[in-house]
Amino acid sequence: MARFAIGIDLGTTHCAAARAALDDDQARPEVVPVTQLVARGTLDARPLLPSFLYAPHESEGAQPLPWDAERSFVVGEYARSRGAEAPARLVASAKSWLCHAGVDRRAAILPQGAPEDVERISPVEASWRYLEHLSEAFDAAHAAGDPAAAFAAQEVVLTVPASFDAAARELTVEAARAAGIDHLTLLEEPQAALYAWISAMGDAWRKHLRPGDVILVVDVGGGTSDFSAIAVLEKDGALELARIAVGDHILLGGDNMDLALAHVVRLKLEAQGHELDRFQMGALAHGCRAAKERLLSDASLDAMPVVVPGRGSKLLGGALRTELTRGEITRTLVEGFFPIVAASARPAARARTALTQLGLPYASDAAVTKHLAAFLGRHARATDALDGFAAARHGDARDRSASLLHPTAVLWNGGVMKATALRERLLATLNGWLEADGGAPVRELPAADLDLAVALGAAYYGLARHGRGLRIRGGTARAYYVGVEAAVPAVPGMDPPITLLCVAPFGMEEGTEAKLPPQELGVVVGEPVRFRFFGSSVRREDAAGAEIDRWKDDVEELAPIEVTLPAEGRREGDVVPVRLAARVTEVGTLEIDAVPTAPQKPDERWRVELGVRAE
Repeated sequence: MARFAIGIDLGTTHCAAARAALDDDQARPEVVPVTQLVARGTLDARPLLPSFLYAPHESEGAQPLPWDAERSFVVGEYARSRGAEAPARLVASAKSWLCHAGVDRRAAILPQGAPEDVERISPVEASWRYLEHLSEAFDAAHAAGDPAAAFAAQEVVLTVPASFDAAARELTVEAARAAGIDHLTLLEEPQAALYAWISAMGDAWRKHLRPGDVILVVDVGGGTSDFSAIAVLEKDGALELARIAVGDHILLGGDNMDLALAHVVRLKLEAQGHELDRFQMGALAHGCRAAKERLLSDASLDAMPVVVPGRGSKLLGGALRTELTRGEITRTLVEGFFPIVAASARPAARARTALTQLGLPYASDAAVTKHLAAFLGRHARATDALDGFAAARHGDARDRSASLLHPTAVLWNGGVMKATALRERLLATLNGWLEADGGAPVRELPAADLDLAVALGAAYYGLARHGRGLRIRGGTARAYYVGVEAAVPAVPGMDPPITLLCVAPFGMEEGTEAKLPPQELGVVVGEPVRFRFFGSSVRREDAAGAEIDRWKDDVEELAPIEVTLPAEGRREGDVVPVRLAARVTEVGTLEIDAVPTAPQKPDERWRVELGVRAE
C-alpha cells in the first residue's frame, strides 16, 4: 500500500515534485528537494530540477551521481549551465516537442543540429529521463533500506497542460511507464494550480469564492500559455468546482521571451562591432533566460551580466560581455508580449514560406493578450448549460449578447507571471474588456509559489482522490469524434462526404465508458486503413452517438492513424460490421474499441487509440 501521494510537475523549463502522506490525516503537501549536479563534481538538493539534458563531450568524462557513478549525461542545473556554453549538445523544450504532431515523437531527433558524437534521443526519452531522475533522487533521499517507501510504490499524479490532446497525454504516460511509474494519474496543470491555492488557504478558501464565480487560471510558463475557466457551483448546500473551458495549446511562453531579449542584447553587441553566429545566439538566449529569472525574482537588482562564449579569431578577448537591464526586460516583455488590445483582437496568422527549418510550431503572434481575448470570446457561452448558474451570479444581469466569457476571479500560474509588471498589465487589459462588455472587474486570488504550485496541487489532488480534499469536476476538455465515410457512388473530383460520430462527449469523466447507439459501421480488415479523428472544445451539447453532417471552425481535425486490423480468419479487404465503444482511462487517455457484431472468437475487438504521429 502506498504511503505517499507524489505530485510531479513535468515542466518545459523546470520539473518539481511534492509529496503528501496518505496515512496522516493532518498531512499537507510539501516540496521534495531534488538532488542534482549544480556544477562539475558538486551536488545540491534544490526545489526545482531544470528540464535540460546535456550530453558531455568525451573529454568531460563521466558525470557521477550518488546512485550512478558512470552517468554519461547530465540532467538539471549543471545541464542548463553547460548548455549555455555548448547549446548544440543540449536537449531543451522536450515537453513542447512531445505535443508536436508534425514529427515522430518517438524518433531520436534531439538535440537538433547536434554534432555527430552526440547521441540523439526522442522527446519521449527526454521526458522519461527527467522523471527517472526525480524517482532516483527521491529514493536516494527517502527510501534507503525501506522498499515500502520507494518511489515506485507510491501513487503518482503527473500534470500535463490542459490543452494537451489525447496523443500527447498518451506519450506522457508512455514516458512515465518507461521511468518505472505504474500507479499513475494525469491532472491538468491549471487545475493543479487551483488545488495548490485551495490547499494553501485551508478552510478559508470558501471565503474567497461563492456560487456563480468563474475562476480564470492564467498559466504562462517556460514553453506554453494555457488558459482554463473553472466555475463555482452550489450542490446540496456545498460549493462545487467544475472546469468549463480549456484553451488551445499555444507554444508561447518564456522561451519566446528569452529569444526576444537575446535579440535586444545582440543589437547592443552589434553596435559595438561584434557579429554573432547561430551557436552564439543559442548561448545568448540561455544567458538572457538566466538574467531574466534573476531580475524578475529580485527587485533589488537593476541589471545582470550576460556572457557570450567566443568563437573564432574575429572575437577579440574571447568571451563577449554585456548586460541586460530591468528597463529592457520591462519594455520588451510588457509591450511585446502583453500589449493593450481590444477584446475583439485575435492572434494574427502570417503566411509561411515554402521551406522552413524543422522545429517547434511556435505561435505566429507573440501577444498573450490576443490569445486570451480569443479564449474568452470562443467560450462566451461556456456557462449557459450549467444548471442554475445564471441565477447565482450575485445579481449580474449580463445579457446573452455578451461577447466574451466573464471571469470574476483570476489565479496566476507559471514562472512568467511572477513579474509584477506583467500581471498588472494583463489584469488592467482584462478589466478593460469586462467593463466595456458590461461586466465587473475581476479580483486576484492570492497565488501560491508560482514555480511550485503545480507540484503541490498535484500532491493535494492525490489526497483528494482518497476523500481528503475538494475535487474539481473536469473530464475531457474536448468532445471527440471519428469520421465515417458515406457509402455513395464515385463522383470524379469529389471525395465521399464525411459524417462525424461523437464517441466521447465534452466533460466525459475518467474511468467511464460512453454508451453509443447500436448503429453498425463497417471496418476494413487485413489491409492498411486510415482512421480520421476530430475534436472540439466548444461543442458541449453533443451526446455520445450524435452524428454531425455540417461543421465549421468549431471542430478541428486531429492527427489520423493508419493501421492494419487483423483479419482473424476473414479475407483481406473484407468489410466487417462493428459497433463502437469508447472509454476514457483513469489516466485521461481515450480508447475506442471496434466490436464485431459476429465475432470470430470470444471477446474479439480491435482497439484504436488516437494517433501519436502525423500523417
